[in-house]
Amino acid sequence: MSGGEIHRFRIWWRRRWGPERRATFSWLLAAVFVVLFLAAGSRIGDNVLSGPTTTSSSSAPLVDLTIVHSAGAKGALCLDGSPPAYHLLRGFGSGSDKWLVHLEGGGWCQSLDSCSFRKSTPLGSSYYMERQVPFMGILSNIPSQNPDFYNWNKVKVRYCDGASFSGYRENEVQDGTKLFFRGQRIWETIMDELLQKGLANAKQALLTGCSAGGLATFIHCDDFQALLPNVATVKCFADGGFFLNEKDISGRRSIKSFYSNVVQLQDVGNRFPDCVSRTEPSQAEEIIKNVKTPFFILNPTYDFWQIQHILVPAESDPEHAWLRCKLNIRHCDSNQLKTLQGFRDAMLSSLSEFKQKKNGGMFINSCFVHCQSLYNQTWHSPNSPRINNKTISEAVGDWFFDRKETKEIDCPYPCNPTCYHMNLSQLSKS
Repeated sequence: MSGGEIHRFRIWWRRRWGPERRATFSWLLAAVFVVLFLAAGSRIGDNVLSGPTTTSSSSAPLVDLTIVHSAGAKGALCLDGSPPAYHLLRGFGSGSDKWLVHLEGGGWCQSLDSCSFRKSTPLGSSYYMERQVPFMGILSNIPSQNPDFYNWNKVKVRYCDGASFSGYRENEVQDGTKLFFRGQRIWETIMDELLQKGLANAKQALLTGCSAGGLATFIHCDDFQALLPNVATVKCFADGGFFLNEKDISGRRSIKSFYSNVVQLQDVGNRFPDCVSRTEPSQAEEIIKNVKTPFFILNPTYDFWQIQHILVPAESDPEHAWLRCKLNIRHCDSNQLKTLQGFRDAMLSSLSEFKQKKNGGMFINSCFVHCQSLYNQTWHSPNSPRINNKTISEAVGDWFFDRKETKEIDCPYPCNPTCYHMNLSQLSKS
């Protein structure tokens, strides 16, 4: 494309798709970008991208999609009315009676327009979901990539409701638009099916999720424990799901307004009757205060999703002064880095109460990344991010199996040379 063609495309892009649709598309594009580079074993840091390593996704098993056709009778439907779905990889050997359930992420939709847009994507319809997906990172069945959980039964629950598996409205017609807000029913229906497939007989179980799925893990952790009263060990692990309720660079709490719209649109408030009066239930820092089940939090203090959508949303930076910085932390100037360090301080402050929990675990690193448990390179490999010479996989395993207390907190950027710092400059400037 020539420079003029690119300019005309960007004008069309902005006029044709509103900011919410562009945000959903950008999330999908970012996810593809992360998969292409991390899953292929490419190092993203200060050096030039290296070639594929032995942790390539080519060795990852492709796991078939299971569509829950009976879910409609229970009112459990994706935004477009299609049935929900999941992928199941059976365990083997000593892991045949152990289960790991992963809740997929993918942001949220806060309006009829943005939710309607999702109906034609995998985030709103099982008709558009891939029929097979590779299981990598914490879902891998290769011992060298996933030493503690490689032979467990592993499930990836697909995300198609737009509200972290927590909304519910009986009426599917909203102001003339047909949408099904049934995330809570999807959670219940898929858990029922997994219980019948062997989850009920598990000896150990771990609920996990990334991003919006990480938030769903906070929301449903104690529910998961309640479903398994006879299981010896039940714990939960959220990756990239500790979203802060902080002011953006213009002084507004844009993210609080966004979450409020999600809560009202999908009636998520019924899930948290005591919470809505003082804060939105979408805030993990509030939810975790009441979670009784042992919990592990994995989060980067420079989470690029939170920097782009909480600290510096588009409307807070009309002159695009932050554009290069929020796409690549190495392009931040000294004043911008000072602001990012303030965001890091806010995250550590929000985690201070949780840090005192005896059954809690933490791995809070200083990488410019979002979601680290689903990719071989960031989960467990010779070049994985480390704190005190420990990979994320090793930290989670030490905590889950009670090998040792694990509350790892990294030093500030740019002190950790093992970090992956995503370079998002190649993505469309939305």
